Amino acid sequence: MLEPSHRAMGSSLHPLADSDELDLGAFIYAIRRLPDGIVGASLVIMGQDVESFARQGMPVESWVEAEAPARRRRWYDDEAGTLAVLLASASDVDDLVPTLVAFQIEWNKLRVRMRAAGWPPEEEPTPELCARELGGTADDWVRLREAWGDRFGERMVLINDKRLSLRIRMLGGSHVGYARMTRKWWTPVASHIASIGLTDRPLYFVSSNTHSLVNIVTGVAREREDELVKFVETMPEDDILRQELAAFRDRRTEGSWENFLYFVARQWWASRGVEGRKERRAAELERGVTHIRSRTALRVPAQVFALSALTPGALDPRLGPVDANALMASDALVVNIDYPLGVAAYNILREVAVDSGAALRGVYILGKAATLNADVGDVMLSSVVHDEHSNSTYWLDNAFSVDDLAGDLRFGTGLDNQRAVTVKSTFLQNRAYLDFYYREAFTVVEMEAGPYCNAIYEIADPDRHPVGEAVNFSKLPIDFGIIHYASDTPYTQARTLGARGLSYYGMDSTYASSLAILRRVLRLEGALR
Repeated sequence: MLEPSHRAMGSSLHPLADSDELDLGAFIYAIRRLPDGIVGASLVIMGQDVESFARQGMPVESWVEAEAPARRRRWYDDEAGTLAVLLASASDVDDLVPTLVAFQIEWNKLRVRMRAAGWPPEEEPTPELCARELGGTADDWVRLREAWGDRFGERMVLINDKRLSLRIRMLGGSHVGYARMTRKWWTPVASHIASIGLTDRPLYFVSSNTHSLVNIVTGVAREREDELVKFVETMPEDDILRQELAAFRDRRTEGSWENFLYFVARQWWASRGVEGRKERRAAELERGVTHIRSRTALRVPAQVFALSALTPGALDPRLGPVDANALMASDALVVNIDYPLGVAAYNILREVAVDSGAALRGVYILGKAATLNADVGDVMLSSVVHDEHSNSTYWLDNAFSVDDLAGDLRFGTGLDNQRAVTVKSTFLQNRAYLDFYYREAFTVVEMEAGPYCNAIYEIADPDRHPVGEAVNFSKLPIDFGIIHYASDTPYTQARTLGARGLSYYGMDSTYASSLAILRRVLRLEGALR
């Protein structure tokens, strides 16, 4: 029953939804945001916590835990056709349901084409054969084969045999339930802060990722330079990292050597399995950074470090000269989280602010976004944020400008004075929708800034955040900055970091932005000369 409205809306991410032609781009996008068990599933049940499932006779904690490559949600698979998923906020429903619908539409379109073509063929189908007989491009079929790996053939047979008709069930939910779950998420972080005697200390809240800040402040990757270089030398000659290493040696690249080491380190530690992860965590803990995993529906890990616990000599040299005495004298704490989705951002920051009180000194948001006027890898700094959840527009005095990160931005461009719109879902946008915002000079399309602004309003004002108002954020009791890097361009389909294979080059904008955030913190603490 949801398919007709999905087809009619003309989604920019699913432009061929209402056509008989395959839209493998949308299909792969959905596959990456759903767990492996969605193939062959018939029922998806959504709820706020495991207790709500248990009350309905579904002990999901005894089911198999599942993961989606590109969405941090807690999934459970009974391996009998039922998937359970925990919702972190109301935004998860807006995001998840259109993704499931898009997956089903393309599955059934592919099934019709396969049966018409008399599939499966006798020989192993190549991407070129799939494109010629079923539709799409050979490159799309290569990406689909990569997404499904060794099970590609098995799943093509399943598509041919079974028409997909997913059912969705919601176990209910409430605003209080999301608030309670957010408190459960924050409790272990607050407990750790108390255990190291830093409660009520000045706190800087950063929403970014789990790799950039920790690499910048610990130096554990740069200390292993020799091992990392040897690791790259074992890679095939056509590997992008092997080619980039040769370019560094020949001085043919404009890239950052530090970013190169950070990227290689992630693969190097991953290649060593559990032992590699343990070694990395131990090395980072020794340098003052504690990692705290989430056990709730909020799949948002946190990192905590006190500035005084950092080793000045281990800091990324691009930060500039650091006053070791001022750093040691600082009583400030940094809490960095992996950026959440949608309204979960509001819930998290509000909980942090309630618990931290007057100690909250700065809030810095680094996230990815679609851009309507720039290119993948560019960095966008907004002075206006319109939130579709509250329908309010916030006018900011952004703590960051292009000058703060231009020196570290090698492959992209920085754009000041942008306008961002916080949308409810990536699929719920069409060309007319994007054109409307573009005509109003909104060029950044993302999913977290608006809810963060709603929480900031409640930190600065005695009222709850407004609905449908224009809000001046020129004078706030805390330092506030928002940075976005462009991960896709809706006006040119499939122009994303993932589709282009530019994950290494995409680090350039991420680290330039992260360096700007940490410089800001050090400068406010008087630790930067």
